[in-house]
Amino acid sequence: MPQDAGAWAALGMAYIQQARTTADPATYERAEKALRRSLVVHHDDNINAQIGMGALAAARHDFTTALSWARQATASAPYNPVAYGVLADAYTQLGKYPASYRAVQRMNDLRPDAPALARASYTFELRGMTEQATALMRRSLDAASTTGEQSFAHTVLSTLSLQTGNARQAWREAEQGLRNAPGDSALLEARARAEAALGKTQQAISDYQAAIAIAPLPHYLLGLGELQQSLGHAEQAEAQYAVLRGQEAIRRSGRIPADTDAILFEADHGSPGQAVRMAQRAVEKRPFIAVHDAYAWALHQDGRDREALRQADKALTLGTRSALFLYHRAVIHNALGNNIAARADLTAALRTEPHFHPLHAAAARALLQRIDSTP
Repeated sequence: MPQDAGAWAALGMAYIQQARTTADPATYERAEKALRRSLVVHHDDNINAQIGMGALAAARHDFTTALSWARQATASAPYNPVAYGVLADAYTQLGKYPASYRAVQRMNDLRPDAPALARASYTFELRGMTEQATALMRRSLDAASTTGEQSFAHTVLSTLSLQTGNARQAWREAEQGLRNAPGDSALLEARARAEAALGKTQQAISDYQAAIAIAPLPHYLLGLGELQQSLGHAEQAEAQYAVLRGQEAIRRSGRIPADTDAILFEADHGSPGQAVRMAQRAVEKRPFIAVHDAYAWALHQDGRDREALRQADKALTLGTRSALFLYHRAVIHNALGNNIAARADLTAALRTEPHFHPLHAAAARALLQRIDSTP
């Protein structure tokens, strides 16, 4: 193995996958060492290591570097579909959506397997075309050749069902996936969100806790914390928030750009001013629609609603079917005195996903009622 470039690249990719499922940052360091060792052994046109380095940079949310490696990979192997997948992911997160659609199309032209079809599904999800996204993800599930691909498809299908307000179908999708992969944290979190939407809060708490025990990812911790808060369990909510603050301290020490969950957590449960600063740095590195949404909400919470509206509009520029994005923009419209626009966004949010958030869904209904009762 010391002089086997392919084996080192495969080891690096295995570490990346492990890090994604365990949320252990140290595993990314091991991945980088293995991939760089592969490049030392075989530097020129080392497609597997180039793809691995691109995937590693994307996992670390360094999408500019991911794009650079993906371009090298597609130049080295223009008929390798996996390279176009990394290219598509980087373009998407950098806000270069037409380029990402072309990369996804090229990936599917070369080999329409489960990963290619999943990315095609996402291009439609981004544009709010949920029916097409669901149909393509079902094709991805049918084409899945590994348990991981099956689990991913069921997770996305659960999420898409929630986006259309069908919490029962969302639960069934997650439940079906968990029969084959009972320890998959993403499926446990998906089932938890479906259970919360169905009012089965104790089951939701249990599934969140199981997911966090496997991988303490920020959006799992925030989901459980806000669910506990919505139930009046202040001490239990604070326990999750304390872990999030610890993770945030580690992130800052490593000078890593904040993810959207960290920004939204800071905006809602910490310092809005700090959330704005986090979002400003994040959007410079990653001008993706979800980052624009988090930036918008941070600006609103900091009392800067005119700036917030510009970011909220950017978040919804593709037509993405997100109740949370719509709610955020509705609150901003309301703060600016535009209740007609606020009502339209609130109605769309609650029609799209009535139980989109443990705290904000109730706030959306209350705001809509206030607007409707205003003479």
